[in-house]
Amino acid sequence: MKKNLLSIFTFVIPFITFAQNTTKIGIDQKIDQAFGDATGWFVDLIFYQIPFGENIKVFWVLFPLILGATYFTFYFKLVNFTGFWTSINIVRGNYDDLEGRIDHKVEISKSKFTDEDDNPDTIRVEGHVGEVSHFQALTAALSATVGLGNIAGVAIAVSIGGAGATFWMIVAGLLGMASKFVECTLGVKYRDIDEDGTVYGGPMYYLTKGLKSKGLDKLGKLLAVLFAIFVIGGSFGGGNMFQANQAFQLVENITGGANSVLHGKGWLFGLIMSVLVGIVIIGGIKKIAKVTDKIVPFMVVIYVAASLFVIFANYDMIGGAFMQIFDGAFSPKGIAGGAIGVLVQGFRRAAFSNEAGVGSASIAHSAVITQYPASEGMVALLEPFIDTVVVCTMTALVLIITGNVTAENAALNDAQAILLTSGAFGSVISWFPYVLTVAVVLFAFSTMISWSYYGFQGWAYLFGRSKKAEYTYKLLFCVFVIIGSAASLGSVIGFSDAMIFAMMVPNMVGLVILAPKVKEELNIYMKAIKARNS
Repeated sequence: MKKNLLSIFTFVIPFITFAQNTTKIGIDQKIDQAFGDATGWFVDLIFYQIPFGENIKVFWVLFPLILGATYFTFYFKLVNFTGFWTSINIVRGNYDDLEGRIDHKVEISKSKFTDEDDNPDTIRVEGHVGEVSHFQALTAALSATVGLGNIAGVAIAVSIGGAGATFWMIVAGLLGMASKFVECTLGVKYRDIDEDGTVYGGPMYYLTKGLKSKGLDKLGKLLAVLFAIFVIGGSFGGGNMFQANQAFQLVENITGGANSVLHGKGWLFGLIMSVLVGIVIIGGIKKIAKVTDKIVPFMVVIYVAASLFVIFANYDMIGGAFMQIFDGAFSPKGIAGGAIGVLVQGFRRAAFSNEAGVGSASIAHSAVITQYPASEGMVALLEPFIDTVVVCTMTALVLIITGNVTAENAALNDAQAILLTSGAFGSVISWFPYVLTVAVVLFAFSTMISWSYYGFQGWAYLFGRSKKAEYTYKLLFCVFVIIGSAASLGSVIGFSDAMIFAMMVPNMVGLVILAPKVKEELNIYMKAIKARNS
């Protein structure tokens, strides 16, 4: 590992010098502008807006996401609600004994492990059924979604749509639970497991194997390659550079802004972050999961506890806040804020909401130790609930109660929106902005390490699973942490966000086609639970 870290230092020194120079001569801005000119057509295509009446435009990518989530909700008979407590019990380990019951293993192998229709590697590689626990898989995926967007994105959303945007945010989270269930069940069902037990999973694999089982071999390969390209681009941009950039801006602000000792030294912050990220990601998903299963619960508990303190410190305003939410939810402003402010700002700002339907989380969930694919799908549906229904709603209530929902804030960028949320907390808990700064850095760090895993899975699918390919990707990822902290990133982030949204296109096609396979898996698992309890 020391040799690998030394390689990282050697590799990034030229980029540090570049970052220092660009802050003086503005080359990074020129490069960013040139990049924007070259890739603008792709960004415009993905984020094309369809006009809906006066002053209301909706990004077309919302339609497959919303329609898909609604379809899965009813196709699986409201599994996002009826399966909620089962999901909690799975995370608690109440059904772990099912994994060792031979009668159920035989039933499953006969029903689904046939030829290339499924995942023969899980059976062929004796003793290897995954790498991480249900809880670790959940926290690894949550670490990529619970992030800066929960703080900044919500502030922008309620500024655009008013308090009523919160209602549509909750609806989006509840519907997204069904999409997450489908994609993460498929992630486990069609994963590959190497001889050493390393898991390779995600949309690349269920698009290839799953669509082949439907006689759509060529379509499956095409969609898988497209997804792999998009997830690599998204990992370098929204899952990396954006996180480092926004975290540095908040740290610089809290330490004095223009007078901060870190002013103009984003490269130094990026170097420290890149080393920490490198130490974790070199160890693979097991190391990532060991970090996230400690950081994520800690972050969520601290953030929610502070939110509840602010809310109950103003208990006399709680009723009024909910009245604002429900009254505004069905007003023109509220609907526009929900559709555009919440959903678009959420997905576009690198994991503001839950990424349900995008397919990224299925990569982390596919590494779980289980022989029942639907068990992890059930666990995964908790993710949008925690990320959007709980954490984002807490942020919205704090902003509403402290009076920080104003039209003047609608034009805020993410860095300014984070400061708005920080100020909202600070108006009740004077010292909390410092805690929030630490939380934001941890949010950014956990998001980066999880997205590094997502991007690497796409990289391995395209370029092979050799150690050379692995370390090439991971070194590049660490370099981009430094560049992200030091450079101007407007067009780069716009492009990477477009790639994250673009992941939805091939993924959603596969999810709809393979939904019957997921229903089979759900029936098998629920029968196993019923037999256990009888």
